Amino acid sequence: MATHRISPALFPPPTYAHSVVVEAGERLVFTAGGVPLDKEGNLVGVNDRVRQAEQVLANLAEQLAQAGTDLEHVVNTTVYVVAEQPSDLVAVWDVVTASGLAKGPHSSTLLGVSMLGYSGQLVEIVAVAVIPD
Repeated sequence: MATHRISPALFPPPTYAHSVVVEAGERLVFTAGGVPLDKEGNLVGVNDRVRQAEQVLANLAEQLAQAGTDLEHVVNTTVYVVAEQPSDLVAVWDVVTASGLAKGPHSSTLLGVSMLGYSGQLVEIVAVAVIPD
């Protein structure tokens, strides 16, 4: 059982939890970074952070399904965005919070970075999820 916690002694986070406690005995899946590539390896959403975030989430959902879980069971994410200004981060975060990842809420870190692994890549998401019984 995962318990999402928001500490009353800290500033309340807008759409995520400060921490998620997973009780011993749970099976977890740790994903590799979800990237905005289609099945053929083509970059989706050239110069479009929102479209790339949508593709990354679709790919992440597939990664999780293969492991026996889904977006609703994600307990932690790290969201990387090639960003020059805060609005770049907000645009991607809006896509994340509109997805099944927002249920919980899960704990998350949102980072602006200068580059990612694939040419033209603007978004990547790493996740940890509980595999339900």
